[in-house]
Amino acid sequence: MKVKYFKDKVIIVTGASSGIGLAAAKLFVSLDAKVVMAARSIEKLEQIKAEMPNPANVLCVKTDVAVEDDCKNLIQKTVETFGRIDVLVNNAGISMRAMFRDLDLDVIKRLMDTNFWGTVYCTKFALPYLLESKGSVVGVISTAGYLGLPGRTGYSASKFAIRGFLSTLRVEHRYDGLHVMVFAPGFTASNIRNTALLADGSPQGMTPRNEDKMMTAERVAQRMAYGLRFRKNEMLLTPVGKITKFFTFALPKFSEWCEYKLMAKEPESPIKKK
Repeated sequence: MKVKYFKDKVIIVTGASSGIGLAAAKLFVSLDAKVVMAARSIEKLEQIKAEMPNPANVLCVKTDVAVEDDCKNLIQKTVETFGRIDVLVNNAGISMRAMFRDLDLDVIKRLMDTNFWGTVYCTKFALPYLLESKGSVVGVISTAGYLGLPGRTGYSASKFAIRGFLSTLRVEHRYDGLHVMVFAPGFTASNIRNTALLADGSPQGMTPRNEDKMMTAERVAQRMAYGLRFRKNEMLLTPVGKITKFFTFALPKFSEWCEYKLMAKEPESPIKKK
């Protein structure tokens, strides 16, 4: 994939140490962009940078997006190093798997702090530079941002919130040249299900799904680049995602019935099967 559109653009990717974030960072570097990789593990980021084909175009910044000052520092370091920001990819996120009735409320707080507030913090501090460059802000959500997934109340709530936040931001700046994209990959082969939080806040440790049949993170990154290149407002990558969105608005009760049945089929699902 060779797209001159990304050459020398300054792109921030949060959650860049694994999964979609890592795949996106690698793709943008291959397209001659200047990439800022943000994640909590600076050691992992520096190791990835050393293996990049053009490490001089990569900046690694230790960032916990749930911490406001970390997000402010991320933006400051980016501007100090590269002088501008063209794209902000809000990708960092965590998931969960438990019925709400069994859930420690701190789990939802952790998800909102990382998924929603992380997006808000980074966007707030990057916005002046994105407006100056007429750049792009991306929020990575999922089909859970269109229809609540049973057993994932906190995850769905955070993704709904991101979608609402970014959709409103787009309207506010519709005449300022700012591009805002809501990006919904669907189930992707990554480690997000391994690190998903259980009812007590402990990590799940293993995925309940067959990752081999999912879209790869590399393919997701290519679709993200396409959406950025053509400044798409919204991208749902899978047929299931598109069907889910349609039926959620056209036939909401039927959509909820299907969603319940689907999620109840997961191995060791916390949802009672009917």
